[in-house]
Amino acid sequence: MSNNRAVTYQGPMKVAVQDIAYPTFELQDGPGVNPLNVGRKVPHGAILKVVTTNICGSDQHMVRGRTTAPEGLVLGHEITGEVIETGPGVEFIQVGDICSVPFNIACGRCKNCKEGKTGICLNVNPDRPGSAYGYVDMGGWVGGQAEYVLVPYADWNLLKFPDRDQALEKILDLTMLSDIFPTGYHGAYTAGTTTGSTVYVAGAGPVGLAAAVSAQLLGAAVVIVGDLNEDRLAKARSIGCETVDVSKGDPKDQIEQILGVPEVDCAVDAVGFEARGHGKDASHEAPATVLNSIMDLTAAGGGLGIPGLYVTGDPGAVDDAAKIGSLSIRLGLGWAKSLSFTTGQCPVMKYHRGLMNAILHDKVKIGDAVNATVIGLDQAPKGYAEFDSGVARKYVIDPHNTTGKVSPN
Repeated sequence: MSNNRAVTYQGPMKVAVQDIAYPTFELQDGPGVNPLNVGRKVPHGAILKVVTTNICGSDQHMVRGRTTAPEGLVLGHEITGEVIETGPGVEFIQVGDICSVPFNIACGRCKNCKEGKTGICLNVNPDRPGSAYGYVDMGGWVGGQAEYVLVPYADWNLLKFPDRDQALEKILDLTMLSDIFPTGYHGAYTAGTTTGSTVYVAGAGPVGLAAAVSAQLLGAAVVIVGDLNEDRLAKARSIGCETVDVSKGDPKDQIEQILGVPEVDCAVDAVGFEARGHGKDASHEAPATVLNSIMDLTAAGGGLGIPGLYVTGDPGAVDDAAKIGSLSIRLGLGWAKSLSFTTGQCPVMKYHRGLMNAILHDKVKIGDAVNATVIGLDQAPKGYAEFDSGVARKYVIDPHNTTGKVSPN
């Protein structure tokens, strides 16, 4: 039996690298595993040696203690790896393949999967539609911030890269295919971004920057990114975006200075439930702020893409309503303006092959756009702490130093 080590949640603002069980083709009991999934056979799965696995803002919500995640939960849903073993039910994926793993687990067999709604698969989470690796209330599939990980329904879920050497050369771009690049693209696409659009992206973290890059790919004329963090805004400007500092007031006023009108064609919420107020209220958490703001500043008939995370359980929320995900949304405003809304997990498989091709053919350098920064597995606690401080980086964990970019410190 091989060894395995992983990053685990140990309580608010605490993560640790621990020994965990090496994956097998049966789901074992453990922190966060749904009892109905314990003992589940996975003959259709593959075991991957993790090449890269990224720290996500959604992980950070858990680490901050803002979810009901249990201590000991193995973190990590952004996974790229090399197949080292396949179950007897795997037909096409082969040992040695380098693959991207969509963060949302899907069976490929249910009604939703067959309709392309892989973010809300009906068969992988006994509690509700939709699942993900290493995430609270998502069925208990073990996370991928580890040396090795099990991927179920491998023939369906895994995106094989066509050339191993090319994949490793472009790994800091390709690692973003597991989540943030498709998620950002989903936000821009579902908002209705097209040739000549004016687009506002709320949030200059990695997903927001991915949404901004995606809006540019989709042909936007102007992409405006709003945030409170000047380092992140500077990164947005470096990739050709206009920016607004929402700590200085209503973003509509700054948008008007850029466009001549105080509205955009479409908008993306890449912030989620830990949003802060704008202007003089920027120091306070106000979870409905971004949703209400983008409804206000989007033109009538426009679209809103909402990939930012909203949860049904938030023990650290500012009020009792927000603790169960109930927010004071100006739905009447959205209705009056005939705005369209798209929320929920990104169906990664809808987009990842096309975005892979854009990377492989040098149409986009998403790793540079989000400032991909490689660290080792033992450096993960430090990476979490720095990411929480708001640095303009996307941390990429390389457990085996496959990239050759892990520093000794």
